[in-house]
Amino acid sequence: MKQQVEVKELKEGKYVLADDEPCVIKSIQKSKPGKHGSAKARIEAIGIFDGQKRSIISSVSAKTYVPIVERKSAQVLSISSNIAQLMDMETYTTFELTIPEDYKDRVTEGKDITYIEAMGKMKIDLR
Repeated sequence: MKQQVEVKELKEGKYVLADDEPCVIKSIQKSKPGKHGSAKARIEAIGIFDGQKRSIISSVSAKTYVPIVERKSAQVLSISSNIAQLMDMETYTTFELTIPEDYKDRVTEGKDITYIEAMGKMKIDLR
């Protein structure tokens, strides 16, 4: 799911859609309006799911899409190699996610973890 927001309302640390991929905004630079043009904004963002760096250059008054990113909690039911079977703590649905290399030692069976869900994709996120 996504919603439209004006570029001037975006802030660092918030989310934005770049190339139909949800991203975290790392920096925003805004230029002053010129003699014949409106102010522009340059947004540097990093993809939530792929870690790829993306940039958006747009008019400050233009609208852009912002993904609805949800943080949810789940319990680890079982682990096989690098795949964890999880159960959502609210809906009690079970699903499988790959465990990122950074979190291999921190994800254990029976432990509650948080995960991110946005645009139909999910990812384990331990902070």
